[in-house]
Amino acid sequence: MTSELTPQQAARGALRAGLALGDDRHEGLAATANHIHSVITMLRELDFGDTSPAVSYRAEQGYGAMEENADATV
Repeated sequence: MTSELTPQQAARGALRAGLALGDDRHEGLAATANHIHSVITMLRELDFGDTSPAVSYRAEQGYGAMEENADATV
């Protein structure tokens, strides 16, 4: 488990990336980075074992076309 990024750490990271931010933006940057990190952590925990790869999706057949054997006759 990692600890949350502090405003000072966020400022140092931004400076290393070439972004000299004003002092008033460090707290917002840290909050945004922490939120992004929490979302990525949640996404890493998802089980995509039964999910088909994106290349198997056919837009002309619509969502779920891979799972169902629909009859196209009208």
